[in-house]
Amino acid sequence: MTQTTIDRPEVSALQQAVQQAADRLVEAGAAGVQFRVARDGDSFVVTSGVAELGSDRPVPADGRFRISCITKPFVAVVVLQLVAEGKIELDRTVESYLPGLLPYGDRITVRNLLQHTSGLYNYADSFQKPGDRFLRDRYKHYEPEDLIAIAAAKPLEFEPGTKFAYCNTNYFVIGLLIKKVTGRTHREEITERILQPLGLTETVLPGDDPEIPGPHARGYMQIGGEPVDVTLMNPSEAGCAGEIISTTKDLDTFFAALFDGKLLNGPEFTEMTTPLPPEMIENLPMGIGYGLGIMKLENDKKLDLWGHGAGIPGYATFAATTRDLSARVQLSFTIGDKDFGPEAEQAVIRGVNTALCA
Repeated sequence: MTQTTIDRPEVSALQQAVQQAADRLVEAGAAGVQFRVARDGDSFVVTSGVAELGSDRPVPADGRFRISCITKPFVAVVVLQLVAEGKIELDRTVESYLPGLLPYGDRITVRNLLQHTSGLYNYADSFQKPGDRFLRDRYKHYEPEDLIAIAAAKPLEFEPGTKFAYCNTNYFVIGLLIKKVTGRTHREEITERILQPLGLTETVLPGDDPEIPGPHARGYMQIGGEPVDVTLMNPSEAGCAGEIISTTKDLDTFFAALFDGKLLNGPEFTEMTTPLPPEMIENLPMGIGYGLGIMKLENDKKLDLWGHGAGIPGYATFAATTRDLSARVQLSFTIGDKDFGPEAEQAVIRGVNTALCA
């Protein structure tokens, strides 16, 4: 257990409540947990569990981790900056930018991709064979075009714009779109437009590098009934949809800058935070609306709360902020010696609500 302590009774009480929430998450199966909380100008970090199974090494409070799908808000910011620059139009079709990429690209818009209403098959579903498949392919390089081709070979799952279905293929197409209109990769654009201006020195886009640089906890997957260390992997399988490695500090800085108007102009920020209606959203923990690369989140106090959740072999992350930045939370935990199941999911939801609403 690690805490940064603030000597004020109300903050101390909140900190203890969050510590208990982190401890419950470990009891539910996490190996190690980091919680960063900011409330009304005060902030603190708590950790629980261990950085490596079989050791007593504590989770580093500044530990790096794979943020997986929280890569998507970074990508969406780049796209919306390009919209402001007149280089991309949200309601133009994929075919008009990337002719021939998809057999039905004339029916899918950039907006559909960003908000997961494209109807594209999720290439990742063809990979959902954990264990042996992961061990065999963990260092394999994947080209974006090859992953998109898996989806392009399938029929649309619904008419674009009529339903919501979370789909990583969407963001691989967006990665190619960014390269088409800028001549540079999404890694270069995110680095120049977001990481460097905000001083996010602990955030990297690793490409094919399987390592996690800097201090970090190790993540595990249940394979053959045993926890297997899956910390190392080639993240090109996640690519533009989920490759980033970061810290709770850098994630907090990113979301604070986004909602403070430092990354997007008013019209583009409004586009990003205009959610699909709740009745369209299914199977997103806490999700009651999806904008462009970011979710509107249900919570105990009905706060105007936005963020994103994420999962990748060994690691799970949740980031959220109120629109006015008065309450923010960044949570990362490593999967331990149990599968991540309903009990752990509920422990995450309870923990986030404790941090933001207690």
